[in-house]
Amino acid sequence: MEVLFTFIPKEHQRQQLINEFPEVQFYFEYKDKARLPSADILVTFGEDLSAEDIQQAGQLKWIMVASAGVEKMPHAAIAEREIVVSNVKGIHKTPMTESVLAHLLSLKRSLPSIYDNQRKKEWSRKTGSTELHGSTALIIGPGAIGMEIGRVLQALGVRTIGCNRSGKHADYMEGMVSFDSILKVLPTVDTVISVLPSTNETKYLLKKEHFQAMKNTAIFMNFGRGDLVEDQVLIDALETGEIAYAVLDVFEQEPLPSDHPFWTMENVVVSPHVSSHSEKYIERALDVFIPNLKLWLAEDAYPTNLVNMEKGY
Repeated sequence: MEVLFTFIPKEHQRQQLINEFPEVQFYFEYKDKARLPSADILVTFGEDLSAEDIQQAGQLKWIMVASAGVEKMPHAAIAEREIVVSNVKGIHKTPMTESVLAHLLSLKRSLPSIYDNQRKKEWSRKTGSTELHGSTALIIGPGAIGMEIGRVLQALGVRTIGCNRSGKHADYMEGMVSFDSILKVLPTVDTVISVLPSTNETKYLLKKEHFQAMKNTAIFMNFGRGDLVEDQVLIDALETGEIAYAVLDVFEQEPLPSDHPFWTMENVVVSPHVSSHSEKYIERALDVFIPNLKLWLAEDAYPTNLVNMEKGY
C-alpha cells in the first residue's frame, strides 16, 4: 500500500509513521504529485488537487485532508470516483480560539493605540478602553472551533449566542438562532464572530442589512471563510460607521491585493489567514491520521471526520 504526502512532516514524524506502519510505503513529496497514479491514500492540504489529478489517481481510495476546509477541492470528480474524504476537524480549536481572544482583547483594551503611543514616545492615559466582561457575542458556526470560543468567552463573563443552519443546540451557547433568524439578534450583540466553512448556504450569507442591524460599536470578526460577505458591503459598513471594527483572517481574494482598502483602514485588522497556525499543527493532524490509518488497514471502519463532498463539509 502506498501513502503519498504532498507536504513534508518533520523528520521524527516521518520516522514515526515508517516505524509504526512497516507494511506501508510512505512517500513525502512537497507539492509533487508524480506518484499520485499509484497512491492508495493521499494526505494533502487539499488546495493542490484538480479534477485531472483525480482522473490520474487510478488507485486512490482515501484522501486525508490536513485542514478543515475542502472548498477548493474538485468535489464532482472525487464524488464520481466515490473516494473517501476525511479531514482534521477540531484540531484548530485551540490556536484559533487564542487568536480570536487575542484580537478581541487587544481592541477592547486599546492595545493598538497604546503600542502606537509607545512608538511615538507619547505618554497618554486616554485609552478609551472597554471591558469584554458583560458583553454579548454571536458565534456564527458553533462547531468544534465555535464551541471552544464560546467556552472561553463564557469563562470571561461573556454571554454567547450561537447561530447555525437549523438553530439546533450547541454546547457553550446560552441561546441559539438559525441563519434565517440572525437579523433578530444582531442589534443585541457586541461582537459577531464567524467560523463558518464555505458552502452554498454560507456564501455571502451576510448582506448589507445585517451590518445595518448591528450596533455601531460592534466588532465583526471573520475567521471562517472570506466569501461570507462581499468586500464592498463590509467596506461600506465600516466607512459609514454601521460597525466599529472588523478583524479579518480570511478574505474574498487571497493573498489580499496590495492596493486593497482593508490594508489602510484604521478600523480593520488584516490577519493573513494565520489564526490556526501553531507549532503543534502537523502533530495534531497526525494524531487524527494515525488511528484512522490503523482502522483502514484493518478494514475495520471508515476514518473519523468524514466529509460529505456534496455538502462541502
